[in-house]
Amino acid sequence: MKVVIQSIKFDADKKLLDFVTKKVEKLDKFFDGIVKYNVMLKLGNSTEPENKKVEIRVVIPGNDLFAERKCKTFEDATRQCVEALKQQIKKAKEKMRNE
Repeated sequence: MKVVIQSIKFDADKKLLDFVTKKVEKLDKFFDGIVKYNVMLKLGNSTEPENKKVEIRVVIPGNDLFAERKCKTFEDATRQCVEALKQQIKKAKEKMRNE
């Protein structure tokens, strides 16, 4: 599965990139029709405590799925996005079965 990660306004270290890739790839076990993942890591205004933003787009046939979260750490935001996408994937699979 192809995972494309972009870090905006900063350079992500290998440890963070590996963490994000590992978490996102766990979604593969819920749906095998996933084409790729587009992940954006954004560093927001440094005066805010929750200035780390993660956006994940899951490309599947039909409609893409999308989640974004802002947290104190990229790891927390990634976990929350993956959790939200897990629910969206389950709904999308159910919808495909019923069509």
